[in-house]
Amino acid sequence: MKFLLLESTCDETAAAVVTDDLQVLASIVASQDEVHRPFQGVVPELAARAHLDHVLPVIESALQSASCELSDIDAIAVANTPGLAGSLLIGVTAAKTLAWVLDIPLLAVNHVHAHLYACRLFERRDVFPCVGLVVSGGHTSLFDCHSPCHFELLGGTIDDAAGEAFDKVAAMMGLPFPGGPAVARLAAQGDPAAYAFPRSFLRETDRLQFSFSGLKTAVRYAITGPGDRRDPQSIALSSEQKADLAASFQQAVVDCLVDKSCRAVARTGRDRLCVGGGVAANECLREALRVASQNQRFELCIAPTELCTDNAAMGAIAVERYRAGLFEQLDLDIGPGLVR
Repeated sequence: MKFLLLESTCDETAAAVVTDDLQVLASIVASQDEVHRPFQGVVPELAARAHLDHVLPVIESALQSASCELSDIDAIAVANTPGLAGSLLIGVTAAKTLAWVLDIPLLAVNHVHAHLYACRLFERRDVFPCVGLVVSGGHTSLFDCHSPCHFELLGGTIDDAAGEAFDKVAAMMGLPFPGGPAVARLAAQGDPAAYAFPRSFLRETDRLQFSFSGLKTAVRYAITGPGDRRDPQSIALSSEQKADLAASFQQAVVDCLVDKSCRAVARTGRDRLCVGGGVAANECLREALRVASQNQRFELCIAPTELCTDNAAMGAIAVERYRAGLFEQLDLDIGPGLVR
């Protein structure tokens, strides 16, 4: 069987073709970085318009790369939650139309869950049950993953996601969008102990939630001074100051993510942690998780960098839903803010 998978939750339009034994025949991603770079963040209306322009060419490119036709597709899956409403609508409408025209099953994909399924694709073996950490531009969540079709939310961010904080801190220092890679490159040259930035909730051992808003504000005050309303970008910083700010900020984020993940593993009694999402490509985080897994004796599975950022191949989690008979009707709706 061949599955056509669509992804349009935020600012990447993606399509992939996979088989029912999880062979990825094609994976195509159209990035919108150039569209949003002038605004130093994703503009929802511009994202939706770009998806409208890209969705059909991306599907055609994926089919061509997989050496198949639409008539060869046996089922279609689409990420319908969570994400930007306008962006989700483009992908869901395209998927429902194709399912109707081709008279094939329609499957829904939870974008956040799919980030963890990228670990399953990479490992080429079953990784469930496990604890799952999804850390991206829009989401920072911990799950008890009982199976590929049963995820229990343990805790998430109460304000900014980790990736969102990276983007905002990058903007403060005049770094290019997307901010995560730019901050990481700069952090490699700095001192992670130069600034004593806060690590929210680390003393609350029974709490598996995250908060990065206060950390972001602390970085701002480190640049401008407390109560100063000037634009941080207007403050002249030396190269050393910028590197130290980036390194100290990054270390604070990493400490929070690693600490809460280890606590989730201990609480659930699982022996495996799976990690996905754009921020999971951060090498400082990956190394800290590797050390923690060795010290606390649990298995660590991290998606490869090419499957960390948004893509459609991770939507292969739909194969599991197909096997479980979890099909959708053509009135499938979007769930923009739903993380479960």
